[in-house]
Amino acid sequence: MKPGIADTSAKKSRVPLYISLLLVAALVICYFSIPAVNQFFNEAWTVLTSNDEAKIKTWVETFGWSGPVVIVLAMVAQMFLLVIPTILLMVVTILAYGPIWGSLLILLAVLVASTIGYFIGKYFGANIIANLLGEKTINKVSSFLNDYGFWAVVITRLNPFLSNDAISFVAGIIKMNFWKFIAATLIGIVPLTILIAITGDNTDSMKNGLLFGSILSLLLFGYYIYRDKKRKSSN
Repeated sequence: MKPGIADTSAKKSRVPLYISLLLVAALVICYFSIPAVNQFFNEAWTVLTSNDEAKIKTWVETFGWSGPVVIVLAMVAQMFLLVIPTILLMVVTILAYGPIWGSLLILLAVLVASTIGYFIGKYFGANIIANLLGEKTINKVSSFLNDYGFWAVVITRLNPFLSNDAISFVAGIIKMNFWKFIAATLIGIVPLTILIAITGDNTDSMKNGLLFGSILSLLLFGYYIYRDKKRKSSN
């Protein structure tokens, strides 16, 4: 391959990273220079970390047509603010926008957040991400991904109690194929989103449904691991 072509493709591949950094820099500047932006982020932090579904739903609804943008930004922000659970944002989105539009918004938000997390991991590497997740977590998730690849991403997205954020960063760190990563993300997150859409209007049924879905996904993946190890040992 000619050096010029390689250099061009490398520059193009870094476009998502440059855009992400530009957006982060713009938000930081606005936060410290515009009082209204400062007040908004402080309020958002207070509401989103309250773990109060009704309070978050009411807050999101006040944004009207711009509410979906807030949801997407919140989904991206929660990767770095680990006190905001992904599952809570998904439930609030369903409550605020209904099962159909809420589900579509969840898929969009998860794809955007997963893409940003992937490229941050890919271009910044383990040294930077270790400050956020811890080296031990990175090593565990990396080993999990190296062993089971595509299905490791699927099961992590499908199970509401596993670390969605870590899987995105580490997939980028080990340079997993991006489209393979996105496909696995969709296959895993769609069933979870449907489950929340069906049970999200009732807290008890939703908790039971999530618990059942979590246990079932772990059992299925456990069976997959068993079959995989048995196949490898026979070979």
